[in-house]
Amino acid sequence: MEWLVVTAFALDLLLGDPRRIPHPVVLIGAIINRLEVLLASFCDNRRFAGVVLAATTLAVSGGLVYGVIEMARAIHPSLGWMVSVWIAYTTLAARALHKESLIVVRHLENRQIEEARRSLSLIVGRETASLDEQGILRACIETVAENTSDGVIGPLFYLYIGGPVLAILYKAANTLDSMVGYRDDRYRELGWASARFDDLLNLIPARLTGVLMVVAAFLTGLNGRQALRILRRDARNHSSPNAGYPEAAAAGALGVQLGGPAVYFGEQVDKPTLGDPLQPISTASYHGAVRLLYVSSLLALGLGFGLLTLISG
Repeated sequence: MEWLVVTAFALDLLLGDPRRIPHPVVLIGAIINRLEVLLASFCDNRRFAGVVLAATTLAVSGGLVYGVIEMARAIHPSLGWMVSVWIAYTTLAARALHKESLIVVRHLENRQIEEARRSLSLIVGRETASLDEQGILRACIETVAENTSDGVIGPLFYLYIGGPVLAILYKAANTLDSMVGYRDDRYRELGWASARFDDLLNLIPARLTGVLMVVAAFLTGLNGRQALRILRRDARNHSSPNAGYPEAAAAGALGVQLGGPAVYFGEQVDKPTLGDPLQPISTASYHGAVRLLYVSSLLALGLGFGLLTLISG
């Protein structure tokens, strides 16, 4: 399993997320959309429908992946391994996260603020039309920090303990949360089960990410002592039980303040702040967050590889 995960990680760094290659998350999204429409047609209890939606999406996603891998293994063990590597690779998103956020920053560097706002709207949930340069950079850093956990270290954690099937279940939970896990009138009841299950699955990865970011801050010349202090002080300030850990560690390491007011679905949300504004947020802050992304991800890869090798040896 160790080498399967390492190979998948290397493929993510090399290939990113090519649009021409079918991605399991797209299929998971289609399953969720279809089930939401189907459940709305015959189930009036929105909270119960949400439980059915989450359970069915997870069962179908995991079952399909398990079936595909087993069929490939039945043809030839090497084919089964290659299919497992491909599925594992699709659960990781380090390069895609870097690429999509860098597009936003490049627009800012070229003084193209409208293009930056439009590109940012593709990767964050908040409204971006009125954000200034500082707001855009703050949103970029927050999404890089949070998705270091959701998009890289979380999948690595579940790949190491349960292989591609468990990692796909984790991605299915992430996708459910991103599509229906909102607190607006439409999804408050329907998305409750999805949001809570995603919170549960991220309890360990988010905290692990925070700790690894502190270590990464020391290794990359950022402020590791400040990262640890802010992680301990501010991680629980976030409305999410998990997102505050990577965001607080990143804020401390970079010496910036994250969080604060943001607009979602036309409504301003006054989010708590994370970190101290020791310096203004800049493109250098963003590039520091990217260093934290890669180094903490490599630390997670190495930690899992070492522990699994010790256990199996």
